[in-house]
Amino acid sequence: MNCDRVQSLIDGYLDGELDLVNNLAIEKHLRECSSCAQSHKNRQLVHDAIQSNSLAYKAPLELQKRVRSALRQQKNAGSMRILPQKVAWRWLAAATLFVAIVLITWNVAATLTAPSAAETLIQELLSSHIRSLMVNHLVDVASQDQHTVKPWFDGKLDYAPPVVDLAQQGFPLIGGRLDYLNSRTTAALVYKHGNHVINLFILPSASSLSSYQNTSLTRQGYHLILWHTSAMTFCAISDLEESQLQHFVQLLQQQLASP
Repeated sequence: MNCDRVQSLIDGYLDGELDLVNNLAIEKHLRECSSCAQSHKNRQLVHDAIQSNSLAYKAPLELQKRVRSALRQQKNAGSMRILPQKVAWRWLAAATLFVAIVLITWNVAATLTAPSAAETLIQELLSSHIRSLMVNHLVDVASQDQHTVKPWFDGKLDYAPPVVDLAQQGFPLIGGRLDYLNSRTTAALVYKHGNHVINLFILPSASSLSSYQNTSLTRQGYHLILWHTSAMTFCAISDLEESQLQHFVQLLQQQLASP
C-alpha cells in the first residue's frame, strides 16, 4: 500500500471503519514509513481533541428554556390536528407502499453490488498472503528440500499438492503451510526472490475461478497470477514486479509440465 492510499484511508482507520485487510496493510505501512506515521500521529491528536469535553459547547440556560418551550408548543399544536379516518388510512397505505418500495430497491441494489464468488475468493487469497507476512506465520514446515515439504502435507489434505524446487533459477523454496480458503483446508508453498516473498496457493479446481486462466491481477499493491490444470487451481501472490512474478510462474509451469 502506497502513501497516497494510506492518506486517503487514515481517517477511516482512526474511526475503526476499515476491514481487516486494509487495517493490517495500513499498520504495516505505518511501521515502515515515518512520514505517514507522523501524519497518523497528528490526525490522532486532532481526533482525540474533537472527542474530548474541552471542545464541547453547552447551551446557555435561556436557550435551553426557549427550545423546550418551542417543542411543547409544537406538540400541543400537533395534538389538536386530527385527520379524518379515511385520510389517515390513505396516509398509512401510502407510507406502507413507500416502505415496501424502499426495501425492494435496497435488496436489488445489495444483490447487484454484492461481490462475485470469484472476487470473494480472490480477496481471501490476498488476505491470507498479507496475514502470513504480518503475524509471523509464514511456514509450518521450514525447508528448502521439496522432498521434505511435499510429504509433510500427507494426511493433512485430501489432495497432494505438487512441490517444485526453483532454487537454481533464483526462486528458492522456503517451506509450506496449511491455510483455509474456499471453505476448506488448502496448501500454501512459500518461495523467495531476494527480499520478496511469494505465496503459491494450491487448491483443488475452484469453479468460481474457471474464467481466470493465466490471468494477472493487481490488488492493494500486490500482483496475483492465477492458472489451472485439470485438477488444481494455482495462485501466486507477491509484491515482486509483475514481470518477475510472471517469470516465476513460467518456470513453475515448465517444471510441472515436465515428466
